[in-house]
Amino acid sequence: MKFLFASALVASIAAASTGAIAQTSTGSDTPKLQCAIGYVTGVGGAAQSFREYLATPERDKYRYIADNPIQCKVSDEGRASGCTGVTNLRREEVSVYDDIDDTTMAVVARVELEHGTYPVIIQVRRQDVKCEQ
Repeated sequence: MKFLFASALVASIAAASTGAIAQTSTGSDTPKLQCAIGYVTGVGGAAQSFREYLATPERDKYRYIADNPIQCKVSDEGRASGCTGVTNLRREEVSVYDDIDDTTMAVVARVELEHGTYPVIIQVRRQDVKCEQ
């Protein structure tokens, strides 16, 4: 039942997005994604943890991922909140949520947590997101 709720939540967020499926420039040299649904291959996570991951030296990134798995509180209604940590995503379908800055964006992804798979808002690198064509 919770899985159905989670799937419905992700679908409704995707349907509510109004972006077109394309990449456009907004006046700066960095292209902005203008899509509702995309695919992520790379690392994503809770805001603070993701910033720490990006600041970690390249030689220590694998250990950071292993030592800081994503964890969230899940309510009785199946809503994930209070997340910490990072996760590795492999061609995971996501709903594009918001632009954070020129290099990162927020997406809603289905993330495997301790008690099941739930939709979670996480940050990812913009270059790791490919719009659905």
